[in-house]
Amino acid sequence: MEHIRVIHEQGRGVYGSPRVHDALRQAGIRCSRKRVIRLRRQAGLRCKRQRRSRCTTHANPAHAVAPNRLAQRFQASRPNQVWLGDITYIPTGEGWLYLAAILDLFSRRVVGWAMGRRLTKELAIRALKMALRHRRPQQGALLCHTDRGSQYTSDAYQALLADQRITVSMSRAGNCYDNAPMESFFASLKTELVHHKRYPTRQEAQVSLFDYIECFYNRQRIHRAIGSMSPVEFERQWFQTASGTGVVAGESCPRPDSLP
Repeated sequence: MEHIRVIHEQGRGVYGSPRVHDALRQAGIRCSRKRVIRLRRQAGLRCKRQRRSRCTTHANPAHAVAPNRLAQRFQASRPNQVWLGDITYIPTGEGWLYLAAILDLFSRRVVGWAMGRRLTKELAIRALKMALRHRRPQQGALLCHTDRGSQYTSDAYQALLADQRITVSMSRAGNCYDNAPMESFFASLKTELVHHKRYPTRQEAQVSLFDYIECFYNRQRIHRAIGSMSPVEFERQWFQTASGTGVVAGESCPRPDSLP
């Protein structure tokens, strides 16, 4: 029970019984998942629940769209092979704070992000530039998949992709399943953090989101799709096996950007 309480606290109250069971096994503690469920219920430990969200995608019919080259093949064999992008909103006492993020499909690591008070193409571009700056992907070897929102179909965003020789892929209209891992990240962000906070200011929301993304989600939170490891640990082990160095591109923790 004490081990379960510690894991629950270290996981910031977001782990259900499957992740708690995985963490116990990694710590060398053998028990059944049914026992974990029973002990959690006795202790009154419950994970945070998901709420419904709203749509932030608005297409511009004047912009050209790319085909869905990813086609729901949510697998990558190495880092910087497939990136996913999307934008979500965070309510604050000063109004909406918008978060644009780039996710590496291989490790589920958030490799680029930007926050702002307006839903603009510049927000999406800042997130992409951060990912490019920290990851330095090989030109011609990366596919970037987003929805058909005007931020992603804009000339400026597409020009940046073309300059880096990044292949473009876009979800079909109105089909959230075409970008399911990205939707899953935002659902986790809302369920595990945003829905349990009240942010009087955008600045307070920024600090909280930075802590969740860079300190918790990327470096601590275990992800069952990558062997119950954190994204950073998963990448570290992959690079260690591939190169014998254990060095991961973009390993330094970025500082929060300021609001425009």
